[in-house]
Amino acid sequence: MNIELRKLTIEDYNDLKESMQQAYLDSGNGVWSRAKINDLLKIFPEGQLCIAVDGKVVACSLSIIVDYDIFGDNHTYEKITGKYTFSTHTPLGNVLYGIEVFVHPEYRGLRLARRLYEARKELCELLNLESIIAGGRLPGYHEYAEKLTPRQYIDKVKAKEIYDPTLSFQISNDFHVRKVLKNYLPGDIESKEYATLIEWNNIYYHDNISPRSAKTIRLGLVQWQMRLFNDLDAFYEQVEFFVDAVSGYQSDFIMFPEFFNTPLLQPYNHLPEQEAMKKLADKTEEIVHRLQEYAVSYNVNIIAGSMPIKENGKLYNATYLCHRNGLTEDYRKIHITPNEKKYYGMSGGDKIGVFDTDCGKVGILICYDVEFPELSRIYADQGMQILFVPFLTDTQNGYTRVRHCAQARAIENECYVAIAGCVGNLPKVNNMDIQFAQSAVFTPSDFAFPTNAIKAETTPNTEMMLMVDVDLHLLDELHHFGTVKILKDRRTDLYEVKLLK
Repeated sequence: MNIELRKLTIEDYNDLKESMQQAYLDSGNGVWSRAKINDLLKIFPEGQLCIAVDGKVVACSLSIIVDYDIFGDNHTYEKITGKYTFSTHTPLGNVLYGIEVFVHPEYRGLRLARRLYEARKELCELLNLESIIAGGRLPGYHEYAEKLTPRQYIDKVKAKEIYDPTLSFQISNDFHVRKVLKNYLPGDIESKEYATLIEWNNIYYHDNISPRSAKTIRLGLVQWQMRLFNDLDAFYEQVEFFVDAVSGYQSDFIMFPEFFNTPLLQPYNHLPEQEAMKKLADKTEEIVHRLQEYAVSYNVNIIAGSMPIKENGKLYNATYLCHRNGLTEDYRKIHITPNEKKYYGMSGGDKIGVFDTDCGKVGILICYDVEFPELSRIYADQGMQILFVPFLTDTQNGYTRVRHCAQARAIENECYVAIAGCVGNLPKVNNMDIQFAQSAVFTPSDFAFPTNAIKAETTPNTEMMLMVDVDLHLLDELHHFGTVKILKDRRTDLYEVKLLK
C-alpha cells in the first residue's frame, strides 16, 4: 500500500467523484461537479488537498480563504461560498474556511481524515491565517432528534456519552464549537439541517511571525520496559499504546529499542537459545505487518527497534522503517556482538545506505554498529541528517560504550543521533534477564546547540517516552558557518572511507 498526501488536480476528478458517491451514499448529499472542482483549483490550488492510495484518490479536503468579518457566525453554506461560485475567496482574508472533507468508506480505518486536518492546519500556519472555521455536519443527530436538542446532543458528544462520526473526530483534533447553525446545509437529512460552527485557532498567528519551520522534525523515543505478555495481542496493545501517544504529539518518528519483542521468547525458554530465537523469528513477519498498519493509521514513521529474522537458514538482527505512506524498508545489523554469535548464531547484514523519508535522509544503526565510526561516516557522505540507534545493553559498561560512541557520531558527522533502549528485568527469558538504558538525543557541539551536546534524555532505567524537536536548519548552518567544519575539513587527499560493495 502506498499513501500519498498531495494537492488535488483536475485529472483526479473521476476518482474523486466515485469516492464521494460512496462517502455520501446514505446522506442525500450531492456530488461535486467537474466544473466546480476546476473553479476551486483555479482560484486556490493550495487549498484543495487529497490522499491517494496506490494512485487512487480516496479522500479529499476542499477550502477557501475568506474575510470572516464580512460574514460573521450567522451564515449558511450557500452564503459563505457565494452561492457555490467561491467568489467569496480572497487571498487577503483572515480565515481558512473548510467547505468539504470526505473519505471513501472502505478506507476510513486508516485515519486519512486526520492527515487532511493536519495538512489544513499546516496550510493555515504557512499562510499566517488566524484560524480554520467550518460548518460541521452532525450525522448522528437524527437518531436522537426526538429526545435531544442540538445543544444537548453536542454536550453529550463533548462528554463522550454519544459518539458522532464527524463531531467526535473534530473535537479530538482540537476544534471547538463556536455556535449551532440552523438550515446551514439544506437537504442534510442525517443532521436535520443543523450544523456546528467549528474552529481551530492558529497559535502561531501574528502579523510579523512566520509559522514553525518546516525543517523542525519531532522525534518520539520509547524507553521500553521489559515485561512478560500473555499473548501476542497483549504485546500489540502495549506497542499501540506508545504509537498512539507519540502520534498524539504529532511526532514524525517513533523508535522502539533493539530486541524489544524478546519477552515473547518466554514460551520457548525450555529450548536452547538459538532454537528459541528461531521460534521468535517466525513471528516477525506478522509483527512488521501490524507495525505497517500503525504507521499508516497513526501517521507516524516507525523504526521498529529490531527483531530476529530467518533467511536461507541464517538468523539476522533486523530493524524495519515503516514509513507512514505505507512503504517499508529494512536494515540488518552489520556488526554482531560475541554474545549474539555465541547464543543465537546471528549473522551480520551486508547492506548499508541511508533512507529517504518525508522528513529528509536518515540512517539506522543497531546498537554495536554505532561503535564503528565508518558506517555513520558513509551515511554522512550520503546526506544523513538524523541517525537512529535502537540498542539493548545489560550492563552500565555496555551502555556507556553505546552512549559515548553515539555522541561522537553526532559531533563528527554534523548530525543528530537518537538512541532508545530497553529497561528492567525479564527473569523468565534466558540471556535477556536484565537491561540498563538511558535513551537520549545528541547534537553536534557548537553555539547553536546545547553546551553539553545533549538535546534531551530520559530518566535512567524508567519506562517512559521522550519527545524531542530537532531543527535541520541548524545542521545546514553548522555545515557552512560552524566554528569547525568537520565534514569539509577532512583530508580526502590522504584518506577516505568508502563502501566495497
